[in-house]
Amino acid sequence: MKPTSVLETKDAILELPNLMPIAGGSKPALSNSIKGFAQLDLSAVSGVLEYRPEEFTFTALASTPLAEIRALLDEHDQYMPFDPPLAESGATIGGTLAAGLSGPGRYQYGGIRDFVLGVQFVTGSGELVRAGGKVVKNAAGFDLPKLLVGSIGRLGVITEVSFKVFPKPETYVTARVECRDLKHALECLTALTTRPLDLAALDLIPPSTLCVRLAGFEDVLPERLKNVYSQIGNGDCIQGQREGAMWEQIRDFGWVDDGWSLIKIPVTPIRIASLESELSRTNADRRYCAGGNLAWLAWSEGEDKLDTLLQNLGLLGLRILGKGGCPFLGARPQNVFARRVKQALDPQGRFAPIT
Repeated sequence: MKPTSVLETKDAILELPNLMPIAGGSKPALSNSIKGFAQLDLSAVSGVLEYRPEEFTFTALASTPLAEIRALLDEHDQYMPFDPPLAESGATIGGTLAAGLSGPGRYQYGGIRDFVLGVQFVTGSGELVRAGGKVVKNAAGFDLPKLLVGSIGRLGVITEVSFKVFPKPETYVTARVECRDLKHALECLTALTTRPLDLAALDLIPPSTLCVRLAGFEDVLPERLKNVYSQIGNGDCIQGQREGAMWEQIRDFGWVDDGWSLIKIPVTPIRIASLESELSRTNADRRYCAGGNLAWLAWSEGEDKLDTLLQNLGLLGLRILGKGGCPFLGARPQNVFARRVKQALDPQGRFAPIT
């Protein structure tokens, strides 16, 4: 079914016994058909409803493409600091929120959950619920918007979202530093994350390359770059179009080969060494972003093998790109609270199970 409005979406949910919402199709592993579940195509429920540049906020229907929102914000030198990925692949603002996806910029300012102000969504009972608000100073009610971040269509169908945005930095510069080995790279990463250096992004490309991004006024960046080099040694200084293209390639997974699966894995810097020890025996490609707190893993081998590997390490993966199978891999926590929320918002089980 393909509703063209919020009310039609509500009616469709009441008509279909089991459904899976889809929109831009940029994250196929999250919108794969599940046996017994019909696809609810929300791509027509799109459009920016309100944009207040002076208040640094916007409200849009959930299937509004990220590319459209970016173009609108660009006109006022504003941007979404959580750096949402896959805009060029057709990603939508609601799908990004439902998948809980953020890009490299999350290191400095936080992820998508830190920028969502309010949501409107339809529960499994067909109720149209609005939670949060459209302004930054809002503390009314239970923080339901945060619960919907990363819910991937399991708790309700998101129909409208409100976000805060920031002014764009004047310029960027990136230091690309080749460390001696993984151990040295992790030591340098720790040095950077424990000092007041005001980094815009910090990624580790195995086995031992650190990418350190700075943002701000052009006249102060050279001194800040010197402070970075004093902590980890000198490296390549990347600026201008080359610098922007480099981070776009990282953010939008241009390093992932066609046909490979892409898995998002929350980690901590202290766990990277053990994960790398296992992955070094495979042909997997990977990146560690957000100061080593999130792994992006490109995988082409059997997914049972990866599932076992992650279970043995006590890690949970969410497959974003790829076809077929369950999106969840690895250690699945027994989240009693999540199940209670699921029961409250979807008592009839119209949406797919949460694990």
